[in-house]
Amino acid sequence: MDQVLRFESHAFGRPFHAARVRIPARARDTELHTHADFHEFMGVVSGSGEHLLTTGVEQLRPGDVVLVRPSDRHAVRGSAPDGLEFVNVAFPSSAWQGFLDLTRTNPGATWASARRPVTFHSAEAIAVFEHALDRFQDEPGPYDLVRFWIELLPLVSAGELPVRPGIPDWLAKACTAMRSEGNLRGGVPRLLELAGVSPAHLSRSLRTAYGVTPTDFVADLRLEHAASLLAATNLPVAAVAARCGFASQSYFSRCFAAAHHLTPRDFRRRSQRAFVP
Repeated sequence: MDQVLRFESHAFGRPFHAARVRIPARARDTELHTHADFHEFMGVVSGSGEHLLTTGVEQLRPGDVVLVRPSDRHAVRGSAPDGLEFVNVAFPSSAWQGFLDLTRTNPGATWASARRPVTFHSAEAIAVFEHALDRFQDEPGPYDLVRFWIELLPLVSAGELPVRPGIPDWLAKACTAMRSEGNLRGGVPRLLELAGVSPAHLSRSLRTAYGVTPTDFVADLRLEHAASLLAATNLPVAAVAARCGFASQSYFSRCFAAAHHLTPRDFRRRSQRAFVP
């Protein structure tokens, strides 16, 4: 079963977690996992490897910068002859969203709605990761995390985002807005209101851009939010189901188990034992 990693006390009370990771060429892949409540940037320092995703395999090379979101199910493998070395910087998703809102970064919302982890290439950016790693070893404060983001973002180009071409701005904005709890409870009807188009047009556009139906899109977002609530709160399962827009606890539990191969209670127990590597 997949591991669910959680940003918790293993970050030693610091606002972010940074680590240098080396994966030899003939080592086992890292364990396939998702994130309960955090995002991370990976900066490839040297060597080469593969990013193993549910949507396929992406090659990793020096200078690559990858944004991994909580919903992304992934693992990493080192390639011959030298394996892979990267620095990862992990931070709470709530802090990241607050930064994006404050700075009006990524106005098209394509980072959040991309179907796979967002990959950029910038050799200059790797120095930013090294600086973040140095600061992590020296009792950093929240400003150091903001400094990392401010230094990194100008070095990655929105033009390199691996999203499908032709995604209309209205669709990207509506999909991102659906991540709020209030909108999630409104389901597909609320998505239609946010999009401002006909049901048929929304369905065609979602299938073209992301390969899913409106119903599946909303269900995926609801399950993603439910996973975050289960990992980060002690709310009863019934309350989590209600907050995410599920009609009943039993239906929610069936959907959650089908998606995560764990019951909501088992997922909560596992997530509370997991930590950022």
